[in-house]
Amino acid sequence: MNRTLGIILMVVGIAMLIWTGFSYTKKEKIVDAGPIQISADKEKSVNWPPYVGGIILIAGVFVFIASGKRK
Repeated sequence: MNRTLGIILMVVGIAMLIWTGFSYTKKEKIVDAGPIQISADKEKSVNWPPYVGGIILIAGVFVFIASGKRK
């Protein structure tokens, strides 16, 4: 179980090092006056610093190594 968790953390850490964020489009209402509605597409982004991916990668390596020493 811990070995699998370590591998998952390593894969997530590597992915977070490669992709430092993503963006998406959200439709927001600008004017809502009775039957008249005006909306616009707004682009939002989600970003994280690359060191977070490194920390998760290192944690995954530690979990993977620690699970191997127990057996």
